[in-house]
Amino acid sequence: MTGDGAGGGSGAAGALFVESSEHRALRAAVARLARGRDRTAGRPWAEELWAEAGKLGYLGVNLPEEFGGGGGGITELALVLEELSGAGCPLLMLAVSPAICGTIISRFGTAGQKRQWLPGLADGTVRMAFGITEPDAGSNSHRITTTARRDGSDWLLTGRKVFVSGVDAADATLVVGRATGGDGGRLKPCLFIVPRGTPGFEYREVPMELSAFEKQFQLFFDDVRLPAEALVGGEVAGLPQLFAGLNPERIMMAAFAVGMGRHALDTAVEYARTRQVWSVPIGAHQAVAHPLARIRIELDMAQLMMRKAAYLYDLRCDEAAAEAANMAKYAAAEAAARSVDQAVQTLGGNGLTAEYGLASLLALSRVARIAPVSREMVLNFVAQHSLGLPKSY
Repeated sequence: MTGDGAGGGSGAAGALFVESSEHRALRAAVARLARGRDRTAGRPWAEELWAEAGKLGYLGVNLPEEFGGGGGGITELALVLEELSGAGCPLLMLAVSPAICGTIISRFGTAGQKRQWLPGLADGTVRMAFGITEPDAGSNSHRITTTARRDGSDWLLTGRKVFVSGVDAADATLVVGRATGGDGGRLKPCLFIVPRGTPGFEYREVPMELSAFEKQFQLFFDDVRLPAEALVGGEVAGLPQLFAGLNPERIMMAAFAVGMGRHALDTAVEYARTRQVWSVPIGAHQAVAHPLARIRIELDMAQLMMRKAAYLYDLRCDEAAAEAANMAKYAAAEAAARSVDQAVQTLGGNGLTAEYGLASLLALSRVARIAPVSREMVLNFVAQHSLGLPKSY
């Protein structure tokens, strides 16, 4: 990521403040692809967009070239999701299939796992879900009860997951469990690839009131037998692998939120510029203009933090990237929720009509405040790791 424009500076600073010509071209191409999609058509628009984006190489921009990817990083993939969301066409599985699963497999998978999964993840013909959240553990990965035990050379996986996106359309799910290994037999995080249709693996839809095309599911594992090659990385090296996927997930959620906020703001600004009451556009009134201006500032700040997080992650500065990713996710989620709310307020009654498509974003804009980690847990992280305050839990 390098700056090449006037006033772009040099080195890391230039990379953060001025996008390269390649990144600007990628933004424009993705925006053109997404523009004008009929989101009222339900799931078909998203399936078609996913397939087209995959053929054009946008879904795998972060994956290694030797496996069909673009050879870029989370910086490029976040850019793709931001532009899709900015056009009103978010594809949340981008934050899961190539960002989490593709990243973990490319960094920690065996040669066989990379050959089997990465080409399909790169071109979108294969999708992989990610299961970590549990009904009782919530955001506490230390309380995960899904366990794996050895049975000869195989593994037996038992447990439950909830709020797992896109399982019905996924070819496999990357599942976070715990296995005995090292340190006196303590349970350590581990990751397994569980193909759809594996005996003992069941899933049930969780009814949601969201306008996202990705459905949510509960997962059930009843002594699911998995071969040794289903384990990603070592059985006692789970935490580095886990956070190699969770930090990109936070960055991608920030990209989703920034894009959605931009989409809502653009709709409101166009309306304020053209809607006339008392012979002048409503945007001429400070009561309308100033809140929209504040939203623009907040979105730009969130986008900058997101780009910093992606830049640090792609440099493998994992500790700094974790802090920045959490901050970016928090800032973007707050800005997006305020943007959607202010856009609806700007349009008044029209903001609740199907014509403008803003009302459906009221629920969707809450997602980034809750998932993949709540804003309260982000504040806990910042208080503990950035400020050095005592742990509260």
